[in-house]
Amino acid sequence: MLFFILYNLAGVVHSFFCVLIGPFLPFRKRYRFVNLWTGFSMALLRHLNGVRVRVEGREHLPAGGFVVLANHQSSWETFFLQLLISPQATVLKRELLWLPFFGWGLALLRPIRIDRGKGRAALKALLSQGTSRLHEGIPVVIYPEGSRQSPGTLGHFNHGGALLACRAGVPVVAMAHNSGDCWPARSWLRFPGEITLRISPAINTDGKDAKTVTAAAEQWIIYHYPGRLNKNTTP
Repeated sequence: MLFFILYNLAGVVHSFFCVLIGPFLPFRKRYRFVNLWTGFSMALLRHLNGVRVRVEGREHLPAGGFVVLANHQSSWETFFLQLLISPQATVLKRELLWLPFFGWGLALLRPIRIDRGKGRAALKALLSQGTSRLHEGIPVVIYPEGSRQSPGTLGHFNHGGALLACRAGVPVVAMAHNSGDCWPARSWLRFPGEITLRISPAINTDGKDAKTVTAAAEQWIIYHYPGRLNKNTTP
């Protein structure tokens, strides 16, 4: 409970200053300023809830633009990956940007806004905005399952992120983690323990189609998932 009180209080206060100061800062400095709350939240999680983080394969992160395809279990990865890969462009529902203060702060990070209710238009927005960010050397982070899954479970991987990488001519990096063990989705509870994040070597997209690249990333995540996957999850 203390985590949520401090997390939300700091978020409101920091978002207020982000809205006031952020628009006047160059993008990369703005990103670092907005990310102060992200770092604070991760520090709270570590000191109040006893959640440790281990990163394996950090050396595999390429320079310049690339697409991250990561499994999705909780809010943890949306925070931690902002610190690990900074700056980055995250794909999110446009409705999140309408939230007072929090959403306004998010908008300062130049995310890729999509309307999930309009499949074709959402894909077009992803490809257009995502290619623009990648050509600026800004990595794009995508959760191909679309929604958070229970620990030990992988959902269906859509091909949008891989298609973006193939169209833009950039590599894909797969990431596997077990964040739901410590920070379950749709729960107020936080459990002490260790979250392991594993990062794949870059997956070359030259001459490959989105289906092939998605399958390669999904199989890597299955084989390197830090824990036991449910029986219905097979490579």
